[in-house]
Amino acid sequence: MTLNDRRMLLVHAHPDDETIGTGATMAKYVEDGAKVTLVTCTAGEEGEVLVPGLVHLASANEDGLGKHRVGELAEAMRILGVTDHRFLGGFGHFRDSGMKWGDDGHATAADNTRPDTFWHSDLTDAANILVEIIRTEKPQVVITYDQFGGYGHPDHVQAHRVTTYAVALAAAPSYRHDLGDAWDVPKVYWSAMSASRMAAGIRQLRESGDSTSFEGMDPDNLPPFAVPDSDLSSAIDGGEFVDRKMDALRAHATQVAVDGPFFALSNNIGSKVWGTEFYRLVKGRPGPAGPSGFEEDLFAGL
Repeated sequence: MTLNDRRMLLVHAHPDDETIGTGATMAKYVEDGAKVTLVTCTAGEEGEVLVPGLVHLASANEDGLGKHRVGELAEAMRILGVTDHRFLGGFGHFRDSGMKWGDDGHATAADNTRPDTFWHSDLTDAANILVEIIRTEKPQVVITYDQFGGYGHPDHVQAHRVTTYAVALAAAPSYRHDLGDAWDVPKVYWSAMSASRMAAGIRQLRESGDSTSFEGMDPDNLPPFAVPDSDLSSAIDGGEFVDRKMDALRAHATQVAVDGPFFALSNNIGSKVWGTEFYRLVKGRPGPAGPSGFEEDLFAGL
């Protein structure tokens, strides 16, 4: 397989999710000549607006946030170099479901969720849209979330379900000939964060006297999106792209405060925490482990 024959498909829930979890990976593979396709399931209409001058766009006001976030996503993808990005079913086909925080500290579905939201979408109908994309693009690598969606957001959970089902349906030779020729995706990954890497970063910050970054996070009791290293299979070193990733995050200005406590890390620690992106291989054959102890190329083994 030549560099230009490699095709990667990522399925994310809202604009900004792709950059937070997989931005460095996307930039790295674009730079290496791979075809990178991003599918975003909703426009993030229910997101919280962090820019005071744009609060009028919130769903409770003018409900114009989704259209605004289309522009933020386009700018972020320009920065990362991704030229093929699309919404599942087209802009506005599935609406952001919103969420609330449960008593356990995890995100969950809101009490009153509109019927046109992604969370309430029919699984087969949503999967069929993705099946056609998979069969058309023929990716060797597909990336999405784990079954918990990282932290429980209903749209992340639904993205996991839709992607998992679509990958299975796309491979069935007798299923929906009108959606294209069958394509069996060789490798499927769930994005993840390394628990050991995150804990070490938080401890370094605390030892340096920084009590603000990652405020409220206990390195000995991390949130569920921090995955034990024993469950990780791949580590993509995107350190040389971390600045590009941060610039892409800044493009998502209504949603992400890059200079806030969660992302405002020193260059050294920040490059380690946000420049290396981890994955769990859930379908396919792993490539050989590199110096990091993990597979270091998502296309390895094909």
